[in-house]
Amino acid sequence: MTNRKLLALPYIFWALFFIIFPLLLIIGYAFSNGDGGITLSNVLAIFDKTNSKALLMSLEIALACTVICILLAYPLAMILRKINVNKNSFMTLIVILPMWMNFVLRILAWKMILSQNGIINNIFESLGLPLIDIINTPAAIIIGSVYDFLPYMILPIYNSLMAIDDDLIDAAKDLGANWFNVLRKIIIPLTVPGIVSGVSMVFVPSMTSFVISDILGGGKVQLIGNIIEQEFTQSMNWYLGSGLSVALMAFVLASMFFVQKNDEMDKGNQIW
Repeated sequence: MTNRKLLALPYIFWALFFIIFPLLLIIGYAFSNGDGGITLSNVLAIFDKTNSKALLMSLEIALACTVICILLAYPLAMILRKINVNKNSFMTLIVILPMWMNFVLRILAWKMILSQNGIINNIFESLGLPLIDIINTPAAIIIGSVYDFLPYMILPIYNSLMAIDDDLIDAAKDLGANWFNVLRKIIIPLTVPGIVSGVSMVFVPSMTSFVISDILGGGKVQLIGNIIEQEFTQSMNWYLGSGLSVALMAFVLASMFFVQKNDEMDKGNQIW
């Protein structure tokens, strides 16, 4: 038993120095000022006009990204389940292949695609179609976010679909249920945990990310993640940056709480 506890020591030290200590440091900066006093102004700065506008824009982009990911991931996950991806690992490779590439390189590739002199406009110009001006807009950020976070929505939904017993679906069809009723009353309710997990894995990073908006937004679209990054790296105001980070962390904790409550409710759900 003692040996098992010793095996946990590396993880304990890792969590202590790379999770707990940095988190306590950020919280300490968030509730203090340069004079060493305690203040709430850094956290409440999230309600300032500029910060609240950036937070609202972040929420809108994150919500749009999450909805689009659900609409794209659910049909694809059902297709993967239908063809039994376990027997066709190439399909799994297609889904996770973008995750093997460098994050910044993927976003830079989209900048080349969406720019005014990019691939899309070159194709449109050769076809005599009007050019699009989508770079440095919220739409470009949404496209980049959807591309980057889509696999995180596909995988949990696919795992939930694979957990559904085929006999349950066959029994529903034998009792006269059509495809729409099977989808509405059996498949979707049983995949809610996967959907919620995917939502948390897509919504939270798409709301807090600043690299995508820096590259595809060109600095013209300010998200809350950009403001926090600027406070740390440009203004060197760690107190305000930490305060905004703690305020943003509240949204992350709320999302995690929602996921946990949904999982607890799902454990007690039954199909009648």
